[in-house]
Amino acid sequence: MIKASHIALALRASILPFLALPAALQAQAPTQVAAPATAATPAQDAKEQEQQEAFAVIDGWLKAMTAFRQVPGLSAGVVSGDDLIWSAGYGHVDAAGKMPATPATVYPICSISKLYTAIATMQEVEAGRLQLDKPLTDALPWAQFHEVDPASGPVTLRGLLTHGAGVPREPGFEYWAPPFTFPTRDQVRATFAGEGQTRLYGGFTHYQYSNLGLTLAGEAVAASSGQSYADYVTLHILQPLGLSHTTPFLPAEAIGRGKAVGHGFPKRDGTRDELQPFNAEGITPAAGFASSVEDMAKFAAWQFRLLRTGDTEVLTSGTLRDMQRIQFVDPDSDLTRGLGFGVYREGRKSYVGHSGECPGFFSQILMHNPSETALIVMMNAAEPSRPYINAIFGILDKRRGFAFKGGAPMAMDLAPYKGLYSAQPWGSERMVMPWAGGLAVLGLPNMNPSDGLSFLKPVAPDQFRRVRDDGSEAELVQFERGADGKVTRLVWHATPSVRIGDL
Repeated sequence: MIKASHIALALRASILPFLALPAALQAQAPTQVAAPATAATPAQDAKEQEQQEAFAVIDGWLKAMTAFRQVPGLSAGVVSGDDLIWSAGYGHVDAAGKMPATPATVYPICSISKLYTAIATMQEVEAGRLQLDKPLTDALPWAQFHEVDPASGPVTLRGLLTHGAGVPREPGFEYWAPPFTFPTRDQVRATFAGEGQTRLYGGFTHYQYSNLGLTLAGEAVAASSGQSYADYVTLHILQPLGLSHTTPFLPAEAIGRGKAVGHGFPKRDGTRDELQPFNAEGITPAAGFASSVEDMAKFAAWQFRLLRTGDTEVLTSGTLRDMQRIQFVDPDSDLTRGLGFGVYREGRKSYVGHSGECPGFFSQILMHNPSETALIVMMNAAEPSRPYINAIFGILDKRRGFAFKGGAPMAMDLAPYKGLYSAQPWGSERMVMPWAGGLAVLGLPNMNPSDGLSFLKPVAPDQFRRVRDDGSEAELVQFERGADGKVTRLVWHATPSVRIGDL
């Protein structure tokens, strides 16, 4: 493990009071920021209703998917501008089931660590102590690669931050397989001695994701600043941004046996193996950080604030913009990278962020800068996080501005219909939720919920019409009640679905 300085030790101490909270206090229902004290305008009321209904669907969907996918623990959050406007936790992060997942739960964030390393690198560039396009050996004389295409130019920090340098993915140790024995800094450095390291490709000819590359960027920061990497990121990034639960190490108080533990991919019987703890050691700049949804929300809000105001805070706004614009396009695919950041295209929208995948813990932060919206998902399981991010964005987008066509829905109390209904034997469950004056129905499980939603428009007490994409009304859907007046089932196409639970 990288030796912690007094700064890192102090940061560990700051985490202890939070970790000591009893599990009952850490368990949280989905939370939203409080509404402003001043009277809201009709437009604000409509936006608030949109958000509340979208978050309710997201919450119900996440409860279902973590159960169906056997994800032990998941924490998620939605950021709008400066605020974490919704967050929740599902399941537990420890093997004993005593530590509920919450927005404050600390997880390893794995390759999201690369964003902090990229920011540190760009701080040193702004200070004039590092140069993006000079040979890496100017900063690290020992980090010499054997060239396969000398004409393509030397390895540079720009190449490392974009994964376009053509350097190997890993230093050469088998640390991604059990027992997850990561190399020390000295061991990484020693791989450049003797036969040394050889580039796989010339610069910017092919995309090659590289943990070695971002590790070297972190080493360049340490060399140029005269500080340890852990001290540098703590003093110059984490503390100024108030990220008190983000650390350039995996805190033993939060992660490990008897605490937050990772789990592998599902096996054929549907179970997941508990994985032993790991420590990124000399690969820390690429994969060794830990954080929480709440801290990652602050991290996203800082970026929105910097881009909005044009101020200087940790970085200049111009530098952050450069980091988040496309710097390299993989000639073999449509993959695009900024400086440290991934740059992604979904339809007509562009997003920036990064995922993190390490033994037993998967996570992602994805930001849509034009709307100042960020999504964060963290799990203690090997479970691709991007589908969860895409699903949440999809639900938010589907609800935004949605209105039934052809006249307003009949006004009625929709709360009695909300719940889970059996879809057996043709499916597992149906989730029914209030939606824009009508109902939204989603079959579960479904990893693409925004496309799987059906919408029901009320036309009479307990009677609804499914609405087609063009707004026209289709078949009748009938809800039935028991002797106590409570809704007991829905009937769709002459097929009943019994109500099996509340939401």
